[in-house]
Amino acid sequence: MRLSILLLLVCCFPALASSLPEPLTDDDFHPVDTRQAELGQLLFYDPLLSGNRNIACATCHHPRFGTSDGLSLGIGEGGEGVGDERVFGAGEYRAERRVPRNAPALWNLGAREFTTLFADGRVSHSDLYDTGFDSPAEEFLPPGLTDIVAVQAMFPVTADVEMAGDKNENEIPGAVSRRVDYAWQLIAERVAAIPEYAELFSAAFDDVENAADIEMRHIANALSAFQRFEFRADDSPFDRYLRGDDNALTSLQKTGMSLFYGRANCAQCHSGVLQTDHKFHNIGLPFIGPGRTRRFDFKARDMGRINETDLAADAYKFRTPSLRNVTETGPYGHNGAYTELADMIRHHTDPNGFLATYRLALAHLPKANHLNPDTLLWADHQERQRLLSTLTDVPVVLTEPELSAIRAFMFALTDSASLKGRLGIPQTVPSGLPVDQ
Repeated sequence: MRLSILLLLVCCFPALASSLPEPLTDDDFHPVDTRQAELGQLLFYDPLLSGNRNIACATCHHPRFGTSDGLSLGIGEGGEGVGDERVFGAGEYRAERRVPRNAPALWNLGAREFTTLFADGRVSHSDLYDTGFDSPAEEFLPPGLTDIVAVQAMFPVTADVEMAGDKNENEIPGAVSRRVDYAWQLIAERVAAIPEYAELFSAAFDDVENAADIEMRHIANALSAFQRFEFRADDSPFDRYLRGDDNALTSLQKTGMSLFYGRANCAQCHSGVLQTDHKFHNIGLPFIGPGRTRRFDFKARDMGRINETDLAADAYKFRTPSLRNVTETGPYGHNGAYTELADMIRHHTDPNGFLATYRLALAHLPKANHLNPDTLLWADHQERQRLLSTLTDVPVVLTEPELSAIRAFMFALTDSASLKGRLGIPQTVPSGLPVDQ
């Protein structure tokens, strides 16, 4: 069957014959301890991990919004509501900033090919420290984290705008300012103080006998196990096609696949079976929102990978996201510049041109009169030239039917069954705090 499909591709889609990836198998994913995944499910939806006990991991990575939040730039600590209906809140504890970057989708992070996370790659496998990972915590990252997803899970809980809150509101931000691992200890103590969690950790981890043994690394490992188990998506029409089902794709989707892996150059960055090269590229997205600005920078700007490498060539480059379930994960781009997938696809064909004509209405940013304008850098000609100087995308001419075919192929990357998750949303969590449904 596989041979016949390859012959078909050679005849009908010659550009694809050597470039289509091999189908995913179980060996492509790290194994998961289901006891830890079930514990991680509760932690993922429990606001207990946040400084003010009012926001959970799931608030910004909710399955109803493709494991994102439906906003261009999220509203973290101090906000109210879930997904694209979330607002800034009111009164003394309202959110005072947007989250600097679009909430990334969590699909297939358990795949072995993921060795770098965050849009700027600030978490990665590395021999620099004994832990086997490089991260913002440097030598203070605890040993015993099982994988890159567990490392990533350590940081949203310490970010003031995401989950930690302001130093005047609770004890977590103050601990972070002294040393990040002090905050992790406080969070672990919170969790350990709940008898049901103590029992669950003891059952899930061999090195936990009682509440006193629970550490932040156990919490992060459980969160990782849940995400890797819950958000695996490898049964899309594209997957079934690669496994030998020629009828899994429509003729329009096959045309889009041919363009995607061929003349349209999409696979220049979105390569492989998960449509990512895991590298960093500048696709010329407009300046939106506060950005993740380096501490010493005099401008509120997000320069991406250069924040980690300090290499001028890395300015405005961001990690290539996987495109699995991409039809469900908008808005798109590291700053959510485009709400519609079709607009994001068009932008890739001519970044310079679409940057010049971009309108903020194409994003989804809840209004907030108390914030600085989301377009502060738009009038900065020098910064625009700096952005354009490291562009990765080369303009490509595509007709409207061809663009429609590529968009149709994006729908072939959606694993509909995965959108519901394997464990789902718990009705309650051990802390007794409300769960975002």
